[in-house]
Amino acid sequence: MQVTQLYVYPIKSLGGIALQEARLTPRGIAFDRRWMLVDPEGQFFTQRKWPQMALLQTELTDEALLVTKRGQAGQAPAIPLYQDYFPGFMQVRVWDDQCLAARVSDLVDEWFSEALGFACHLVYMPDTTLRATNPRYTDPGEIVGFADGYPYLVLGQASLDDLNSRLAEPAPINRFRPNIVFSGGEPFAEDHWKRFRVGDAVFNGVKPCARCVMTTIDQQTASQGKEPLQTLSTYRRQGNDVYFGLNACLRDAGAEAVIRVGEDVLMC
Repeated sequence: MQVTQLYVYPIKSLGGIALQEARLTPRGIAFDRRWMLVDPEGQFFTQRKWPQMALLQTELTDEALLVTKRGQAGQAPAIPLYQDYFPGFMQVRVWDDQCLAARVSDLVDEWFSEALGFACHLVYMPDTTLRATNPRYTDPGEIVGFADGYPYLVLGQASLDDLNSRLAEPAPINRFRPNIVFSGGEPFAEDHWKRFRVGDAVFNGVKPCARCVMTTIDQQTASQGKEPLQTLSTYRRQGNDVYFGLNACLRDAGAEAVIRVGEDVLMC
């Protein structure tokens, strides 16, 4: 089995970025979901309720995060990757978790509010904020950024191919927002992974990932339908949840905390 694709999603629920190599951290791939859009009370925004968020695309340079909107000229004010001043801090909520986040800037807030059509703040998770993963499934000390629950999401190409063989129109990989995509193996083999290695990095498999209506949102147009969740639910349902992909945590990054497309995926 080999890594075939790597993705990072700097702002929660916005467009992702394909990578050839990824620097790893305990919170996820470097810069993955370190930013998030929230309302004035600190509640997070998501495509689940606001599908137009799919139209906002991200790009990483050496110094900044850039954001544009599909079909619209111009871009948001550049967001520094290594910001040393913040205009303020606020308590924010991600599902049942509350944590302290830093507001990026008033100008950035104005751009996002206009682009999306509702008042919002862009916030950043500083290194001093440690949001724990669910202790029911992970070891003490495991942390995550603003992702829903866990720092890494792994998906097998064979699993996607199996799903697409059942659909009238194939679902692209971006419907599922994986960080690591691999080739080889049987469909859904990743469901059962307990520990695996990519290069020098060792990961713990946590639990299969429960999917939601975000998988039904076209990431190019923000239009919404019923697939692929409707078909997935016919054969990937357990109880009230529909599973696709594997949540994972980084156990050990070795001397070089980098993984690359083309590297082998090995059980260990």
